[in-house]
Amino acid sequence: MIPTRARGARPTRHRPGRPHPTPARSATREPGQVVSQEDHPVVRARQTERRLLLLALIVVLGAYTVLGLSRDPRIPSGTFVFGGALVALAVFAHLVVRRFAPLADPVLLPLGLLLNGLGLVLVRRVDFAEGSDLAVSQTTWTVVGIGLFTAVLVLVRQYRRLARYSYTAGLLTILLLLLPLVPRLGMEVNGAQLWVRVGPLTFQPGEVAKLTLVVFLAGYLDRKRALLSVATQRVGPLLLPPMRHLAPVLAGVGIALGILVMQRDLGSALLLLGVFVTVLYIATGRLAYPAIGMATFGVGVVVMYQLFDHVQRRFSIWLDPWADPTDAGFQILQSLFALGTGGLTGAGLGLGRPDDIPFAATDVIFAVLGEELGLLGATAVLVAYLLLVARGYRIALTARDEVGTLLAAGLTTILGLQVFIIVGGVTRLIPLTGITLPFVSYGGSSLVSNYVLLALLLRVSHEERRAAHHGTAPPSPDVDAAEMSS
Repeated sequence: MIPTRARGARPTRHRPGRPHPTPARSATREPGQVVSQEDHPVVRARQTERRLLLLALIVVLGAYTVLGLSRDPRIPSGTFVFGGALVALAVFAHLVVRRFAPLADPVLLPLGLLLNGLGLVLVRRVDFAEGSDLAVSQTTWTVVGIGLFTAVLVLVRQYRRLARYSYTAGLLTILLLLLPLVPRLGMEVNGAQLWVRVGPLTFQPGEVAKLTLVVFLAGYLDRKRALLSVATQRVGPLLLPPMRHLAPVLAGVGIALGILVMQRDLGSALLLLGVFVTVLYIATGRLAYPAIGMATFGVGVVVMYQLFDHVQRRFSIWLDPWADPTDAGFQILQSLFALGTGGLTGAGLGLGRPDDIPFAATDVIFAVLGEELGLLGATAVLVAYLLLVARGYRIALTARDEVGTLLAAGLTTILGLQVFIIVGGVTRLIPLTGITLPFVSYGGSSLVSNYVLLALLLRVSHEERRAAHHGTAPPSPDVDAAEMSS
């Protein structure tokens, strides 16, 4: 039980990770009224997180056990090792959040670990079918992701400080996107120049670049929002703000998109453009920006279709995969067959044929999910993504300053748009691109960047709830660091 502080009593120092001595509704309580420990916001949030983490672990470990039983009537020997590692990571991540962001949203971390765990099960399923060993590598990247998740929560105590480095983040975005084009450093995979090899390690800088782009947009638009919201110049039928304020944003994003086009990564180009347009619209409230963005993307697609063979090939496969069913259209056709085979309830874990689908663990892992768990299982995973996106936008809506709103909205848009692009590609709603399904697809760069994204969302959530808890206005980005320390 946490008693309310009596009038005149000496204030106690708040220790991060522990319930604050002044409860949220203390101003409305009578003197001497006792507050239940269970009613404290920190306790409620972390209790909810513990319960959801336990539920997520039960689902993942149950799926892993069923997958093992599909190959052997005995419980697979690695179940306890896998389960122990996953439980240890979940407990560690929970303790980190409790210590460094105790008021953060309690739903985000369980959803991230649930999707990550199901991704590990599906990658293991592909290993069984193809004789590969990708699950071990993906588990290692999960540990790295949790490590960076911890580092972000420990080091980024005030997300508003990120706004000070907006231009640095913009420059870093361009440098990261240029890295794969550096001779002897970049490497081409499946026709796209997206990877960098440093010794035995390979990674995709674009996965980090999408996060730094959001930091750049949040910081720059926070300063220029008022100027960009006022239209003073007419360009054709459109009214636009002064170009000296709009030009840096257009130039930065234009360069980033141009680099991605050179790398033949149309999925990432669409993702970055979507994030840019969304954040710009949220900052200014002007519908002209989404309209210009869609028109620009349409013109860009037409130009790229005329210039690049691989773009024509992508559209040809999308429009008529049966024109070349054994080569160009083979992957999308096998994915559609897998989804159709799954039906409503799926073939069952371990009973599908993911080895018939090229790049099953990366580009089209959603088809493996649909075949083995059916429409119900695929819908459940999409609902998990929907909850993740809804909670992210809720954080953006409740943020008490522009930086928090733009940062949370931009990060959430990355997640939502990325899921739409890959699921839309696998189901043939849009042309298929080589983009990953967040937390589920095999790939260290994607997994690690998604955990960093999750940590930033938790940081924004914690600070906004803390400000609401204490009834204080958020500090300005220019406030001295000493005043902003927690």
